[in-house]
Amino acid sequence: MHEAYEYAQLLKLTVHIESLAAYGDHLLVGTKQGHLLMYKVTSQYGDPKHEVTLLRYSKHFSKKPIQQLAVVPEYDILIRLSDNIICVHDMSIINFPTITTVQQTKGATLFTLDVKHPTSLTGGSSVLVRMCAVVKRRLLFFYWKNGDFHPLMQDDITVKDVPRALVWCNETICVGFKGEYSLVYLDKTQKDLFPTGTKHQEPSVTKVSEDTFVLGKDTQSVLMNTAGDAVFNLAVKWSEVPIQQAYDEPYLLALLPESIEVRTVEPHLLIQSLPLKARLACYCKQGLVYVASTEHVWCVQSLPVTKQIHVLLEQKQFQLAVKLTNLSDDLEEEKAKNIHQIKTLYAFDLFHNKKFHVSMKEFLKLDTDPYEVIRLFPMLLPQQARDDAKTSVKVVELLEDMDLESGLLALIEYLTEVRRKILEKKSGDKSFESKSTQQLMQIIDTTLLKCYLQTNDALVAPLLRRNYCHLEETEHTLKKHHKYSELIILYQTKGLHHKALELLQKQANQPDSNLRGHKRTVQYLQTLGEEHIYVIFQFAGWVLESHPEDGLKIFTEDTAEVEHLPRPKVLDYLLRTQKSLVIPYLEHVIHTWKDTNSIFHNVLIHQYKEKVQALMMANATQQEQQAAQHMRAKLLAFLDKSEHYIPETVLVHFPFDCLFEERAIILGKLGRHEQALSIYVSVLSDIQRAREYCDKVNKQGGPGAEDVYVLLMRLLISPPDNWLVGITPSAPLEPDLETALSLLEGNAERIPPLKALKELPNSVPLIRIKHFLMTSLQKQLNQRRKTQVLKALLYAEHLQVHETRMQYESQNVLMTETNVCPVCKKRFGNQSAFVRYPNGDIVHYSCQEKRAATNS
Repeated sequence: MHEAYEYAQLLKLTVHIESLAAYGDHLLVGTKQGHLLMYKVTSQYGDPKHEVTLLRYSKHFSKKPIQQLAVVPEYDILIRLSDNIICVHDMSIINFPTITTVQQTKGATLFTLDVKHPTSLTGGSSVLVRMCAVVKRRLLFFYWKNGDFHPLMQDDITVKDVPRALVWCNETICVGFKGEYSLVYLDKTQKDLFPTGTKHQEPSVTKVSEDTFVLGKDTQSVLMNTAGDAVFNLAVKWSEVPIQQAYDEPYLLALLPESIEVRTVEPHLLIQSLPLKARLACYCKQGLVYVASTEHVWCVQSLPVTKQIHVLLEQKQFQLAVKLTNLSDDLEEEKAKNIHQIKTLYAFDLFHNKKFHVSMKEFLKLDTDPYEVIRLFPMLLPQQARDDAKTSVKVVELLEDMDLESGLLALIEYLTEVRRKILEKKSGDKSFESKSTQQLMQIIDTTLLKCYLQTNDALVAPLLRRNYCHLEETEHTLKKHHKYSELIILYQTKGLHHKALELLQKQANQPDSNLRGHKRTVQYLQTLGEEHIYVIFQFAGWVLESHPEDGLKIFTEDTAEVEHLPRPKVLDYLLRTQKSLVIPYLEHVIHTWKDTNSIFHNVLIHQYKEKVQALMMANATQQEQQAAQHMRAKLLAFLDKSEHYIPETVLVHFPFDCLFEERAIILGKLGRHEQALSIYVSVLSDIQRAREYCDKVNKQGGPGAEDVYVLLMRLLISPPDNWLVGITPSAPLEPDLETALSLLEGNAERIPPLKALKELPNSVPLIRIKHFLMTSLQKQLNQRRKTQVLKALLYAEHLQVHETRMQYESQNVLMTETNVCPVCKKRFGNQSAFVRYPNGDIVHYSCQEKRAATNS
C-alpha cells in the first residue's frame, strides 16, 4: 500500500446534501430542501488546504429535493432532476434561470448523459449532447439542439423493470435493476448480464471509459465492455459492499459504510483506505474526486505523480508506475523515456522472480539491447566477458537455484524473435552490412548455439547452416562438447574447407566417431563446386584409394555442383592418379551427361583399346578372356555409334596386326570404304559383314555412298594385288564372281548400272544379269516420267503467275487535284507519294500508319 490520495474537508452544511456535480474548479451541491450551492475550490500545488468560495446560492432553486445534477460546461447549462422531471438551467446567469423543462420526462427517476466532441471533415470541433431518462420502465432518448432537448428516437425502449442505475457508453446503455444488470443497445436489442448479488440487491454502475464500465456484485466489482464481456478474468474485491464507486484512472474508489477504499483494477491491489464516511461520490477531473455525506463534503485529491511513482518503484509495482507515468504532465519525449526505464526495471524484476518467458516478452517489446539480456546468463558469455561483467557474481548466485532450462528456453524464444526482426530488415537495407549489426548477429547466433547445446542439441545443425556465429568461440564450444559433425557444418558455412576435410579424414578411422568412414567426405566434396576443384583433388585421393567406386561419385554424382566441375581437369587428375577409374568416369560423362567433347570420346576409345590389348595376352585366363570380349564389344559399339570422336586421330593409334573390325569401322567413318571392305573380305573373310556395311553406308548417304556396292563387287571379282590397308592376308585371294552377281541381283535398284557393268567380266551371259538390267531400265523410266510431270507442273505454275501479273498490270489509278486523302483530309500534290489498298482506298504514304492504327 501507499498514499495515492490525500483528503480535506471542504464544507459542513446545515442542510441535507442530496446530489453533487463538478467541473473544472467548480462544485455544485444540491440539497434535499431544494437549495443549490455553487462553490469555487482552489488550492496551491502541494498545499493540502483548499480555498472554498461560495459563488452562488439559490435557495429557491427547486421546491422538491434535487435528485440528480449534471453540467455541460461547453453549453454552460445545468441539468437537474427534481420532482420527477428534468429541467435545464442557464449557468451563465446568476440565479440559474430555467431554459427548458423536458415535459416528456414527467415521472422520471434517473437520467444519464453522453457528451462527445466529434471532429468534422473540415477539422472543426463540435459538442454532441445526448440524454437517456428513465420513466418507470421506459428509456427515453434526447439530444440537445438550439436550447432544447429533442427526441432522439421515435419510439421509447421498454425494459423488464424500473432501472435503478444507468450509464451511457457509446451506443450502449448499461442498466442496473434491483437484482440484475442488462445492456440496452440503441438498435433496441437487449442483453442480460448477471445478478447484482445475493447479499446486496441494489445495482452499482460506474463509467470507466467510452466502452467499459464497472458493475457491483456484492463485495466485488466486475469490469465489462459494451459487448457484455468481462475485460479481466478476476474481479476487484472490497472489504464490504460499496455504497457508490468512482473511477479516477488508474484507481477505483469505493465508498464503504466506514471508509473509502482505493484499489487498482489491473493489477488487483489495495492501494489505500481513507477514514471517511461518505455516501455520494462525484468525479471532477483527473486526480480530483468529491465525496459527501449528508452534511459534509470532502475533496479527495491525488498526490503528485512523481512522488507516487518513486514509492511504487521501491515496492516494485512497475505496471502501476507505468500507468501513472502516462498520466503525468511531462513532455511526451520525457514521458516515453521514463516509461521505457520503468518497463526495463519491470522486465529485470520478472527475470529475477523466475518469470522468464514473461520477462523475455517485455525485453522484446522494449527493444532492449540483446547483449544486456544475454548478460543475465553469464555461463553463455565468453570467458573474457564473464571476467569483465560487474554483476556476474550476483547473477550466478541467482541462477544456481533457478530452473536453468526454463530460463534458457525463454532466452531461445527471445533471441529467435530478435534474429527474425533483424533479418526482415536485411532485404534492401544496407545498414545490415554495418559492423555493429554483424557483431550483434554474431552474439545472438553464438548464444543460441550454446543454449541449444544445453537444451536441444538437435537444433544446433539447422542453426549452423544459416549462422553468423563467432568462429573461434563456436569452434571452442563445439569441440568442448565433442560435436564434430556440427563443427563440420560450421567450417563449411565459413568457407574453411581445408579444416573441415582434415577433420573428416582424421575422424574417418575413429571407431567411436559419428564421422567414421568415407561417406561424409564424399558428400562434402560433392558440394564444393568448380571454384574449389584443387581442394577436391587434394582430399579425394584417400577415398579413391580405399573405396574407388564411392570415390568416383565425387566426380559423377548427378548434382549441379558435380556436373559443372571442369571435366578436362578431372580427366587429367584420374589419368595421373587413378587410371582404372578413367573408363567409368568417361562412360558417365558421355552416356549420362551426353557430353560431345571429342577429347572425351577419343580418350575413351583409347582406354578401351588399351584395356582390350592388355586382356588379350597369350597367357590370359578364361576370366580375362571374357572381360576382353566384353570390353571389345563396348569398343565396337562405341566406335559405331559415336559421332563425336575424330577418326583420323584415333586411327593412328590402332595396331595393324589385330582389332581389324575396329579399324574397318574407323575407316568407314573416314569414308575410306574400299579399305574397310577389304578388311571384311580379305582379312576377316566375312562377306555378310561386308554386305551389311554396304547397306548401312548406302542408307546413310554421303560421299561415295552410291558406289559402295560397286567397290565390293570389284573386290570380289578382281582382288587387289597389293594390300590396301598395309596388312598381309593369311592366304591368296580368289575371285568370287558368283557372290558378286548375287550382290548385283539383290541390290539392283541401288547400284549404278554403268559402273557395275564396267566391273563385270565380258564372259558373264546377259541372262545372268537380266533382272539387274530390267530393274535399272525401269528405274530410269520412272525417273524420266517423274521429271516430265514435274516439268509440266512448273510450266502450269509459270502460266498462272504470268496471268496474275498481267491482271495486276491492267489496273490503273487516276489521280487529279480533286482527290482527297481520307486520313488527313488533304489533297494530293504533284510530288505526293501515296499508297493504294486492295479495296481501292488511296492515302498519303505518310498517313498509312495512322490508317492502320484507326482500323485496329
